[in-house]
Amino acid sequence: MAITENNTWNTSLYNKKHDFVFKYGEYLVQMLTPQEGERILDVGCGTGYLTNLIAASGALVTGMDNSIDMIAKARNEYPHLPFRLASVTDFDFNEPYDALFSNAVLHWVIEKEQAVKSMYNNLKPGGRLVLEMGGKGNVETIIQALKKALINHGYKQQASRELWYFPSLSEYTGLLEKQGFRVTYAAHYNRETELKDTQQGIKDWVNMFGGTFLEGIEPAAKDNILEEVQEALRKTQFRNQKWYADNKRLRVVAIKEN
Repeated sequence: MAITENNTWNTSLYNKKHDFVFKYGEYLVQMLTPQEGERILDVGCGTGYLTNLIAASGALVTGMDNSIDMIAKARNEYPHLPFRLASVTDFDFNEPYDALFSNAVLHWVIEKEQAVKSMYNNLKPGGRLVLEMGGKGNVETIIQALKKALINHGYKQQASRELWYFPSLSEYTGLLEKQGFRVTYAAHYNRETELKDTQQGIKDWVNMFGGTFLEGIEPAAKDNILEEVQEALRKTQFRNQKWYADNKRLRVVAIKEN
């Protein structure tokens, strides 16, 4: 996380209350199996936590994100590592990489064909792509509750916005194969995620990740909408005094054969 078309991020809220985004990515780094001396690009590096974890292997890793705020935070946290400001839909660093790594990023990219093409073009023949992203049905209960509340309050235009691309397993692996990748592993699985704030969990989640839905809405009306969303989800997403997001994830490993 996080490479998005919205370049403004609350990096403090992200690190303090939504660090599950990169903490869950630790296992994905194990799947990457970075080797000493390999050139690796962390696509959508966010604040750089996983970039630094990959670098601990001895790999020559670069972090890339199109959020100015995220890159600034990453450079401040890990000044010994290189970070680049660029979009996954259009990047070219001249020398191709041994591996591309991407955690919780590609569901933000609506121009998915262009992203797949750019990643393919920036890999060496035989290079690997290791990714995890939101899959079909990801946070569906939260999205439905939010859109319903927006419509209830007269914000139909905001409710019609589409922020994310959550593909099925076959849809995304098909995109990769059409570009020329050979998919060697793919899984679509449930990963319900505990939210840190026991009082404002859903509200914080919407503010962090779904803020675009609330653009142009007066603060008082926004507060009412957030309250309505959270209360609508209390029966299903609040258990044992904790809030949960209904995440469904897609994890893929693919090779560029030629």
